[in-house]
Amino acid sequence: MSDATPASFGYAGIIIVTLTTVLVGALAVRLSRTTRDFYVASRTVPPWLNASAIGGEYLSAASVLGVAGLILLQGAGGLWFPIGYAAGYLMLLLFVAAPLRRSGAYTVPDFTGARLRSRSVRRATSVLVIVIGWFYIVPQLQGAALTVSIATGLPPWAGSVAVAVIVGVIVAAGGMRSITFVQAFQFWLKLTAVALPAIVMLVVVGGRDLGAAAATAFPAALGPAAVNPYATASLAIALLLGTLGLPHVLVRFTTNPDGVAARRTTLITVVLLVTFYVFPTTIGMLGRAFAPDLATPGTADSVALLLPGRLVDGLAGDLLGALIVAGAFGAFLSTSSGLVVSLAGVISQEVAGGTVRGFRVAALASTLVPLLVVLMIEPAGLAGSVGLVFAFTASTLSPLLVLGVWWRGLTARGALAGMLTGAIACAVAVGLGVLRVPGAGGALVDAAPLAADWAAWLQAALAAPAAWTIPLAVLVTVLVSRYGGGSPPVDVDRILARLHLPERRRPKPQ
Repeated sequence: MSDATPASFGYAGIIIVTLTTVLVGALAVRLSRTTRDFYVASRTVPPWLNASAIGGEYLSAASVLGVAGLILLQGAGGLWFPIGYAAGYLMLLLFVAAPLRRSGAYTVPDFTGARLRSRSVRRATSVLVIVIGWFYIVPQLQGAALTVSIATGLPPWAGSVAVAVIVGVIVAAGGMRSITFVQAFQFWLKLTAVALPAIVMLVVVGGRDLGAAAATAFPAALGPAAVNPYATASLAIALLLGTLGLPHVLVRFTTNPDGVAARRTTLITVVLLVTFYVFPTTIGMLGRAFAPDLATPGTADSVALLLPGRLVDGLAGDLLGALIVAGAFGAFLSTSSGLVVSLAGVISQEVAGGTVRGFRVAALASTLVPLLVVLMIEPAGLAGSVGLVFAFTASTLSPLLVLGVWWRGLTARGALAGMLTGAIACAVAVGLGVLRVPGAGGALVDAAPLAADWAAWLQAALAAPAAWTIPLAVLVTVLVSRYGGGSPPVDVDRILARLHLPERRRPKPQ
């Protein structure tokens, strides 16, 4: 059995998914004629199509490759990532999805600026959206580098550059309407690309003696007693609340026809995500049993790419490996596309007056910065890197959005103070955690039990900051809103009524 997909199969998988992506995007470009097409697809995307598109952009490198790698490294401890990724949409369903659509906003800064009648809040939100988007694109380009390097033997930078160029061109050409069809197609590609190999590998190993393999996959030393309670709880909070503030996810709900469709989209998305995560989890568990040599930081993310060649003989194994390569490459394209759409919308609205030309220029510029970052830094664990982005988002945008939707007393001063506090606290914690804990991206679910001394507690708090940075940001927001001298907008009751009243009881937003 081979340890990697032959280069010819790797090239074929990447070329096929790229050509299909470009073809779907090109056909959809013909439907993108107006500014509303570019920003919100004219608000006509039905729930099933939108849910598929959300799945396409949300299931990133961390989902297709990183989840399997985490399961390989940490066993049951890594399950918190797929659980949190899927459960975060329940929080979206309960607190944000329908009100955000009813707001009539094109982007997250549109919403926060209109809710608080403040240009300062809008600008601060725009900066956070751009920073979060850039940091989220970085793991996608790193995953592309890993996949292309393994599948074709090309240097890692080739994969990063290829994804950046393809995404920049497609988004600039067709905007949100084009990307909706591209992402919906890529969700079903990714589901097929992980489900079929996982099922085939389960069938293949079903006839083997799994006694020794089970002992390797589920060692007693890594059972429930070894789980770090603080780090696990902090990770769960970050994933649950971080989803609420992901700009590329939130902007998709502005494309639904109304709030009811936004809620239906969220429910369908939860079902699609739960179905998907069964399969990378399965691949990770098979990796613990049959590829324990890959369980090292820096190589664990390759388990989904390499395992089919080890477990399935001959041409079938090569084809399954090529299928996972195609699905992984599709993940990088779709997630990066969603991020670039959200970034281009914000940048063009704030800098270029919201024109189509401004959107296109912003789309190309939005791919350049993360590409330069990827070319200059060493890659980290994919799921861990994305987990840190979730922690930052949950400490900055999520409190602002939830309080903006549900609390009448929120003021512009409180919102600014809370965002600044959350951003500084989380950035400092992550920076110090990286210095103290090598490979801190994976330290969010450290399996080692906490020591009783303060140094150990401090290290855990820095490596997994969400459990204290989120409450701190909320507390500062509330205190400054109540006692900071500002006041809510004079028309706050009308604004909240628009967010919460069903569309049939008021005119639809333009």
